[in-house]
Amino acid sequence: MDALTRRVLKTQEPVPTGGMEKVRRFFRFYGVQILLFLFVVYVLFALSRLGISPKRISEGFTQGKVFLSRLFPPDFITRWDDIRHDMLESLEIAVVASIIGILLSLPLGLLGARNLMPSVVTWPVRLFISLARAFNPIIIGIIFVKAVGFGPLAGLLTLSVASVGFIGKLFIEAVEEISMKQVEAVRASGASFLSVIRFGVLPQVSARFIGFGMYQFDSNLRNSTTLGIVGAGGIGGTLFAAYQRFDYRIVCAIVLLIIGLIILDEYVSERVRRVFQ
Repeated sequence: MDALTRRVLKTQEPVPTGGMEKVRRFFRFYGVQILLFLFVVYVLFALSRLGISPKRISEGFTQGKVFLSRLFPPDFITRWDDIRHDMLESLEIAVVASIIGILLSLPLGLLGARNLMPSVVTWPVRLFISLARAFNPIIIGIIFVKAVGFGPLAGLLTLSVASVGFIGKLFIEAVEEISMKQVEAVRASGASFLSVIRFGVLPQVSARFIGFGMYQFDSNLRNSTTLGIVGAGGIGGTLFAAYQRFDYRIVCAIVLLIIGLIILDEYVSERVRRVFQ
């Protein structure tokens, strides 16, 4: 293209009007400030709609001090048998649900990976995992309580579904991030599909899978302590009943035991992750 042609094309380009250019410059320099201002205005509007005010917060702190004074000293003796039974039940629900969820999520993670399977297979699997992740465990717990009745079975099914929804998605993402060179090398040797998975895929993701599994167990252990509120077994039922009876010292004892269990779980999980890293 010669100089004359370039000059003609340049003269034919639309020249922005002065008004439009001013508007662009205005939003370029003040766009962030405008968005921040609108965000603050919305937050203040939402707080007013929710009835949150400095007076109510002050009254809440006053009532909170009275409530905390009723919690101590914690009472571990009066209902120790019920507390011990339900704490062990929560632990059992979390362990079994995590195992079931991991065992189901492993094949689903492989079937949902787009670098291993065609779209006709991956989309139904991804849709199923999305549905399992769509609802909070409390809502799923209510559904299973209605389906199978009160007790730990409802909690076990609830956390199994929740585990598939969460850890299945993580498994899919981990498989899709692997290096395909190792997979293609195993395929080139004439290996079967299962051998490709065993020698080409799993060695690259096994450490991450273990980390995901431990994280899901942490989540299930926390959720298992609340599912009892809707009748799905575990310590949550005893905690809620004690609160309704105004047995605040028993409530404090249960809360302290839950905190201790979570801290112990964090310590064990960290040790397990270090072993497999």
